[in-house]
Amino acid sequence: MIILGIETSCDDTGISLIRTDKKKIEVLSNAISSQETIHSPYGGVFPALAKREHQKNIILLLEKGLKKAKLLKKGVEGIDEKKLKKVKDALERSPELYEKIEVFLKTYAKPEIDKIAVTIGPGLEPCLWVGVNTAKALSYYWDIELVPINHLEGHLIANHLDQDNELQFPAIGLIVSGGNTQIVLIEGLGKYKVVGETKDDAAGECLDKTARLLGLGYPGGRKISELASKCNSNQFNISLPRPMIHDKSLDFSFSGLKTAVLYETKKRQSEILLSKDYREEMAKEIEEAVVEVISKKIDKAITKYSAKRLIVGGGVSANKKLRTSLKKIAREKGITLSFPKMAYTGDNAAMIAAIPALVENKKTISWSRLKPNSNLRLNDR
Repeated sequence: MIILGIETSCDDTGISLIRTDKKKIEVLSNAISSQETIHSPYGGVFPALAKREHQKNIILLLEKGLKKAKLLKKGVEGIDEKKLKKVKDALERSPELYEKIEVFLKTYAKPEIDKIAVTIGPGLEPCLWVGVNTAKALSYYWDIELVPINHLEGHLIANHLDQDNELQFPAIGLIVSGGNTQIVLIEGLGKYKVVGETKDDAAGECLDKTARLLGLGYPGGRKISELASKCNSNQFNISLPRPMIHDKSLDFSFSGLKTAVLYETKKRQSEILLSKDYREEMAKEIEEAVVEVISKKIDKAITKYSAKRLIVGGGVSANKKLRTSLKKIAREKGITLSFPKMAYTGDNAAMIAAIPALVENKKTISWSRLKPNSNLRLNDR
């Protein structure tokens, strides 16, 4: 079975083709178009701009992905004008996207695809609509099954891509990204219960916002980590809070950390704020605060639920300090730890395509009923 994955939840456009046989997954192609340089001047993702870029790139990526997977074939045996008209009507609010889809459908033959999996949420609604509309058009015109996918589940499944991971349950999942920070009890593939989550800012969002306060640009998490790795002094004695680290719950709160950084920087003279040593020391303290809080909560969760395995996913899971800390916890607890390969830590369509292959009885939906849900939760079905 071959599955097409489509991902447009934030600022990365993703198209992937996977082949699956008895739950073994082969990634045939995984094309990603990053908007990092476009949003960098804004210090974060600008939704309207992100939507425009998705519309500009998604069909180009589809061609690229199909070509790499050796599924792109020119030549169409007749154009179904009635179907095209129906697609056009369905995409009446996205004429630019429809024009690109129309040209594509008139140029290339239907590929050998069995299912289309598309992210419907959570995420930025203008961005989600681009992927959803593309999936609707292809599903209807090609008459291919359509599977709506929760983006958060993708991050938990990503560790199965290009590596063999033994299934051990119960497991604890950690989703840590720019938009989400959650601890999940996993009792089986597709069986999730959120047992801890941020009450305000996500860890990645906190890193982005504090990086902005330091004038580091976007994406902040990577910039913070790069600076922190260079720090070898403690001359400014910076001390930031570890919010909710001693709270009995498994919940997080990172807005207080962001506020503490704001107040810390306000009391410093401008020449100090701009100094290399100060910024490196501040970055190190920010990173350590985030990692310590996450690690403490994960330690508690593993003990509370007698977890046999820790599964980590999301863009922040690429952070070296976090990986080192979680490896230490897993070693001490005697449990299995799995991270996604670096290529699959951020948003990508391969993890979306993999879900119908790995999770049994994933529901399909009619193309006409498909719509995004920007506030979709992992517990939602």
